Amino acid sequence: MRRWFPLTAVCLGTFMLLVDVTVVTVALPDMVRDLDASFGAVQWVVDAYALALAALVLGAGAVADRVGHRVTYLVGVVVFALSSLACGLAPGAQGLVAARAAQGLGAAAMFATTFALLDGAYAGRDRGAAYGVWGAVSGASAAVGPVLGGLLTEGVSWHWIFFVNLPVSAVALGLGARTLPAGRPAVGGRVDVGGVVVFAVAAGCATYALIRAAEAGWSDAVVWAAAGAAAVLLAGFAVVEWRVRQPMFDLALLRDRAFVAVLLAGLLLTFAAFAPLAYSMIWLQSVLGLGPVGAGLTGLPMSVVAFVVSAVSGRALHGRRPGLVIGGGLLCVGVGSAVTAVLVRGAAGWPALVPGGAVIGVGVGLATPALGAVAMSLVPAARGGMAAGAVNTCRQLGFAFGIAALGSVFAAGAPGGRQARGVADAAGVAHAVAGGRVSGLLG
Repeated sequence: MRRWFPLTAVCLGTFMLLVDVTVVTVALPDMVRDLDASFGAVQWVVDAYALALAALVLGAGAVADRVGHRVTYLVGVVVFALSSLACGLAPGAQGLVAARAAQGLGAAAMFATTFALLDGAYAGRDRGAAYGVWGAVSGASAAVGPVLGGLLTEGVSWHWIFFVNLPVSAVALGLGARTLPAGRPAVGGRVDVGGVVVFAVAAGCATYALIRAAEAGWSDAVVWAAAGAAAVLLAGFAVVEWRVRQPMFDLALLRDRAFVAVLLAGLLLTFAAFAPLAYSMIWLQSVLGLGPVGAGLTGLPMSVVAFVVSAVSGRALHGRRPGLVIGGGLLCVGVGSAVTAVLVRGAAGWPALVPGGAVIGVGVGLATPALGAVAMSLVPAARGGMAAGAVNTCRQLGFAFGIAALGSVFAAGAPGGRQARGVADAAGVAHAVAGGRVSGLLG
């Protein structure tokens, strides 16, 4: 039984950091009222965390390869716990957004080390089983978030969606310190600070451009300035990584078609499966009048199916062609999204989300564990943090870009959606169902 303690420690951290991607979605209306926030501010409560996680996880992986995966993971747990406390105590929207960004920093340190820690702790079929369980937790966590958020928001207050992280962090920290493998950090390595900074700023500019477009429209000069800056900075990042002796990301990996395919699959999986959840929650509460718990429970079929499929597939599909597994998972996500888009029409109620959500859960359960296993198999063990960071960067950028891009569609379908109070006003949001339908189709 003790051999599974490292897996438990890693899964606790994964559960927390992924739950916090979506846990705030059902609390958005309450936050708007309590914090007197605008639609843009509400988007940033979601996106500040996803953006920080996406922008920093690649750099965190490079740091972990230099200083050690266990140390990086445990420091990430501490940062995540302290920033969760700050989120719960935040007196206003700006403070909450800042604390959410700090949460993303801690989450990046945890997320970037998960694959390397599992590879160091397990081998053979045990490794396949560990990836399966981790994938089950990972795939189900984001869908569990709305349910947990609804229970806490409706039963206590939205502040407790952050306070609940504290006891879980304490268990993860204690268990991880005792059982996680220490590993062997690279000797004499130097952190690519320039690459970390340039990539983080580039990701920030790109996501800001999408969020700004939701409020000001695509004709806004600031939108195009931010998008142009992102493009220039990404080109600069490639130059920096090409010239530095110890790059944060080895560009030679981009010549490996299998690795590139894993990166694209991670981005598309998260964009399609999880980004539409935020707008589904707004639609369920503001249009259909469901409470936070009721809205959150609509995601339960997806969560349960993802958990079961991933837990079973990890050991059962060990040694099978991973490309077929990942491709099959993405196909299921696409089919589930199409089913949702067809069923959510006119006077459709919450049951219209269930069939498509279940099919999406199958896809998430198949693809999630395979992504990590394939990425780690393509690089040396000493570069595990970089590989994990690259895959998880694409996954979180998929969510951050998805939230921003679908926000543009959602706001465009709502009269007054570009004004500050469009989402807070239930009457105004009732018209946003058209935007919600398009968001579901794009997802």
